[in-house]
Amino acid sequence: MTMSTSPQTEVAPLLRVENLVKKFPIKGGLFGRIVDHVHAVDGVSFELNAGETLGVVGESGCGKSTTGRCVLRLIEPTSGKVWFEGQEMGAMDREGLRALCRQMQIIFQDPYASLNPRMTVGSIIGEALTIHKLASSPSEYDDRVVHLLRTVGLHPDHRRRYPHEFSGGQRQRIGIARALAVSPRLLICDEPVSALDVSIQAQVINLLEDLQAEFGLTYMFIAHDLSVVEHISDRVAVMYLGRIVEIAPARDLYTTPKHPYTEALLSAVPIPDPTVKRQRIVLQGDVPNPIQPPSGCHFHPRCPRASERCKVETPVLREVSPGRQAACHLND
Repeated sequence: MTMSTSPQTEVAPLLRVENLVKKFPIKGGLFGRIVDHVHAVDGVSFELNAGETLGVVGESGCGKSTTGRCVLRLIEPTSGKVWFEGQEMGAMDREGLRALCRQMQIIFQDPYASLNPRMTVGSIIGEALTIHKLASSPSEYDDRVVHLLRTVGLHPDHRRRYPHEFSGGQRQRIGIARALAVSPRLLICDEPVSALDVSIQAQVINLLEDLQAEFGLTYMFIAHDLSVVEHISDRVAVMYLGRIVEIAPARDLYTTPKHPYTEALLSAVPIPDPTVKRQRIVLQGDVPNPIQPPSGCHFHPRCPRASERCKVETPVLREVSPGRQAACHLND
């Protein structure tokens, strides 16, 4: 008897973002009326597979952190849709959203400001266990806190101390332990090493890689430093003035960028080999005002290869080669 085989189905992405928009109102006048908007995120779309690390890079103010916070619903987006494990977050009620948000946590940029100075480290890490009722007894609660501290490379006795007694790197480890307390599947890493010394940055990145391998975590790793993102990311998304201009596997993006802005960013990354020379691309002018972004391609006022078409026609983020997307008319 011949058995028929069903066609192989594609695995759905863990996270899918479609046309995400966030505009912050600007109020003015005597009655505080809305007079304009800051276009922080302008139609961002991407997918993130389970176990993958997506690096998100760009200059300060390009919308990286706002995108991550909108995904987590720490900031309510103006429009757009976000799916997590196939469930649209915008269509869920408060209880459903709260349960789903247990699967998504954030590691903040500033380890000094993100920890409550009035709480002990044990209370900071264990707070989520209490809120979500994940410990049935005080002993289970304490065991879980001790396990989390050891997981991130800290001593169990540290749970009785306060945040001001720790270094920046240790505080960030505490923040990571707090994020892991509810056993999430997705971590939004919002520039988690930018406030740390270079030697400590490497330790924290290595820790994140080890945790990903151990717990099967998925990362959205936000940074402004391309050299930091290179080693931890499977794919990299480059943002400029609220839009994604290129998404590609990390190795491909670093060797053959498809967008002029990506080329400019890469030209500023130091190369450790003194025999290798890279032509520096210096962009003219400043980043345009996000209140009144340029027409067409947002990058055209600073792009050395811009044409008249770039000034009037907005390029669409589309596939330019297998697994690679770019929003640039030069790829047509």
